[in-house]
Amino acid sequence: MDWVGRLFDARDSLVRMVLVILSGVGYLVFGMPGDGTPAQWVLAVGAFAVGLSFHRRVLVNLLLQTALLAVTIALVDDITINQVGASWALLELTVRAARPRTIWLSAGLLAVVDLTDSLGVPVRQFLSGVAGLLVEVGVPLLLGLVIRTTGEVTRQAQQRAAEEQRRRESESRAARADERSAIARELHDVVAHHVASMVLRVGVARHVLTDLDPRVGEVFDDVHGTGTAALADLRRLVAVLRDPDGVRGDAALTAIEPTALPAALDATVDRARQAGVTVEADLDPAIGTLDAVRGLAVLRLTQEALTNVAKHAGSAALARLTVAVVDGDVHWEVSDDGGGSTSTVLPSGGGHGITGMRERVEVLGGRLEAGPTKEGWRVGTVLPAAAGPA
Repeated sequence: MDWVGRLFDARDSLVRMVLVILSGVGYLVFGMPGDGTPAQWVLAVGAFAVGLSFHRRVLVNLLLQTALLAVTIALVDDITINQVGASWALLELTVRAARPRTIWLSAGLLAVVDLTDSLGVPVRQFLSGVAGLLVEVGVPLLLGLVIRTTGEVTRQAQQRAAEEQRRRESESRAARADERSAIARELHDVVAHHVASMVLRVGVARHVLTDLDPRVGEVFDDVHGTGTAALADLRRLVAVLRDPDGVRGDAALTAIEPTALPAALDATVDRARQAGVTVEADLDPAIGTLDAVRGLAVLRLTQEALTNVAKHAGSAALARLTVAVVDGDVHWEVSDDGGGSTSTVLPSGGGHGITGMRERVEVLGGRLEAGPTKEGWRVGTVLPAAAGPA
């Protein structure tokens, strides 16, 4: 029914007026008793011309149509054409007027002019004229108000939908930015740990090997100085990303050794079980050989996924965690049974755990798959092998 909506759109007022004029011409030719007087034809053509000329200037159109109706009432007997013209002008004004006061004043003016046709007549005929106002004034007024209200409701709904879309996009961007900041902080912890270890070893070697060639000593000193400067630069850069109040005492932001990953995953599984979730974990022993970056990503993904299971599937859910290393690639997956329901659907609003997980996986060159299953919910990914040696 899109054509109906366009028919009453403000941009198509000319189309509506042409339809009304064609109806009026049909009435003049085929519906008017007799052939009509010259005055009727002149007044009808005048109404057509006013409607075409001022179809966008609704107030001027109404005033001129009402004036033509007053002249018609005084000169001719059949005033149908001019009544329809004035009523249609009231409809257009009701739909498009900027102020409600203009609508009611115009409706009152048309009602007063219409009633002049009933002055000086018997009471029964006068009451019949008053009842006719319901059709001549009440119907276009009511229809115009309905169209006007419907249009306003539609515009408000579209604005709310657009605002909601902008809000979702803004929150999604914020979630991705937060996750990137977390990754940057974790990257600092990982890199700083290894650089500090290298600086320490170089320093020890420099002091232990006292009979080195001076040129080798200069190299050691340069490596030690470069490493120390790199640590200082890392600390200055991470100060921009790290919020001391937000991360103080947060063990989740502390880098872990790759060999400690199995124990960290076991601790995450134990916390989920303490929350009431039944967790079946299948962990490949080879995960202890992963590089620190992918190992940390596996831990964060597991923490977020099990938290989502407890939050959305409930404490009665059964979750399955699988982490395997195949040809250097990490295959990670968490699924649940929906807590006994037929399906588990994460709500569209609220948290942005999936967005953050997807951002973390994409940074490492993978692609996160998340969606409902026959039983509940599944999220999984494959983290490709690191470009260089761990």
